[in-house]
Amino acid sequence: MEGFIQFVSDMGTVMNRYGVSLFRGAGMTLLIAITGTLIGCLIGFAVGTVQSIPKKASDSPVKWALMSVLRAVLRAYVEFFRGTPLMLQAMFIFYGSAYVLNLHMSNLPAGIFILSVNTGAYMAETVRGGIMAIDPGQTEGAKSIGMNHLQTMIYVILPQTLRNLVPQIGNNFIINLKDSSMLSVISVTELFFSFKSAAAALYLYFPAATIAMILYLIMTLVASKLLHLWERALAGSANYELAEDTPPSPAEGAALTAGMEGRCEL
Repeated sequence: MEGFIQFVSDMGTVMNRYGVSLFRGAGMTLLIAITGTLIGCLIGFAVGTVQSIPKKASDSPVKWALMSVLRAVLRAYVEFFRGTPLMLQAMFIFYGSAYVLNLHMSNLPAGIFILSVNTGAYMAETVRGGIMAIDPGQTEGAKSIGMNHLQTMIYVILPQTLRNLVPQIGNNFIINLKDSSMLSVISVTELFFSFKSAAAALYLYFPAATIAMILYLIMTLVASKLLHLWERALAGSANYELAEDTPPSPAEGAALTAGMEGRCEL
């Protein structure tokens, strides 16, 4: 009992001394996760759309060569960011840009950029699979009325793909909420960075970690609930009312009868 009372007291000490910093870090985590997910989805849809462009025998050799090079570059991008840890990607890009290119990036923009391109790599494969899952007859129908590939993607395929990928987008957002903690290696002042600062200053690692975990859990639970509501809104109502046939008015019946008699006379 005394240990629990001491634990609660230590949590109060952490909140009293570093509560503002922890909540500020949680807000920064939300900002990074939301921005990184949105930009990453745009990157993923762009890369996935390009990767789904079909090769035609009628394509010129120049177009075929350019598309082959572009696909190879995009494939390398996807494999690099899916095949390496996010923490190493953060250090590689942040410190490597300064070491090789003499480009000194600010911590927050660098963190958002790194999380965005990482999310884009995962979303690219998801989008490509989602596009391939759409019935090919819809693409053929769109082309039969004169749509090119870009118009077909924008007006026919991608809207359906987006609806099908809402759960995956939500999963990526929740993953980004937690994976943003890895950006602390480049000194982005998100929640995990704030937790480390508070724990190191007060030597109260377990109480500080408990508070940080509660904040992460609250953010993920709220995000899951909101995403579930979004999915339900996109899915529409599960119940449909059939339209009942209503008898025509006397005037409508007379007009209908007269029209049918006229046709019979013709």
